[in-house]
Amino acid sequence: MQFIPNGPDIPDELLQAHEEGRVVFFCGAGISYPAGLPGFGGLVEKIYKLNGTVPSEIESNVLANFQYDAALDLLERRLPGQRLTVRHALADALKPKLRRKGATDTHAALLKLARNREGALRMVTTNFDRVFHAAAKRTGQTFQFYAAPMLPIPKNSRWDGLVYLHGLLPHKTDDTALNRLVVTSGDFGLAYLIERWAARFLSELFRNYIVCFVGYSINDPVLRYMMDALAADRMLGEITPQAWALGACKSGQEKREALEWEAKGVTPIFYNVPNGTQDHSGLHQTLIAWADTHRDGVIGK
Repeated sequence: MQFIPNGPDIPDELLQAHEEGRVVFFCGAGISYPAGLPGFGGLVEKIYKLNGTVPSEIESNVLANFQYDAALDLLERRLPGQRLTVRHALADALKPKLRRKGATDTHAALLKLARNREGALRMVTTNFDRVFHAAAKRTGQTFQFYAAPMLPIPKNSRWDGLVYLHGLLPHKTDDTALNRLVVTSGDFGLAYLIERWAARFLSELFRNYIVCFVGYSINDPVLRYMMDALAADRMLGEITPQAWALGACKSGQEKREALEWEAKGVTPIFYNVPNGTQDHSGLHQTLIAWADTHRDGVIGK
């Protein structure tokens, strides 16, 4: 189904699963672009700038390979004040421009779209920003939230809220909360490989729900860690349900991009980004129209 002219075709299979309350939206940095917030690469660039430094030779090498988490790990080790110096800069870099037109529209739509017919909210984000809170306040919505590492058990009977899988920026300066954010390669190693609390949450999530990724690019390091954790489960014989991703694609690149997504075990639903632009309006308009249809139930359809 196309919710907007020339928008992505949402498969009937996904629409049906969503109406049955079996879909969980998993949100990345791309949903916060309208609020002026950067993706992972832009965030790292801002952190360097705010600290008045430039990448060392080894940091430049890992950045060239899109290993933003590894670059921050190296930066934390060489800066005075180390870990907290980088995290205070991260907090400064993630201050949204909430007065921009449409800054919170996509977040407000997702808060509607991620509720089942009984009103329970089941959504996950790897973003640290508080734009969902601003969107809820603007539209009169309320929600419970969970911030890593204090996560719910992702089952119908035990989960009603928004999960900040990699942590949430505190309202006021709070070094303990900043220290918990999963942002460097060391943090990801703890969360997914050593302590494994993030990997366990994902395993249970994929066992019980169909996941739809929104706001991620194919090369996103965050997506890589998540899919590697699930690949390990598959090697142990775990059966995971279908995963989808609303992904950007330039004209003529559909086949190559589809192969890359499918190699990660994810089926892409492409929306077009015109060549020479960074126009992701197809994604945002589709989510808003889909949320309106979902809210109106049978009448909307």
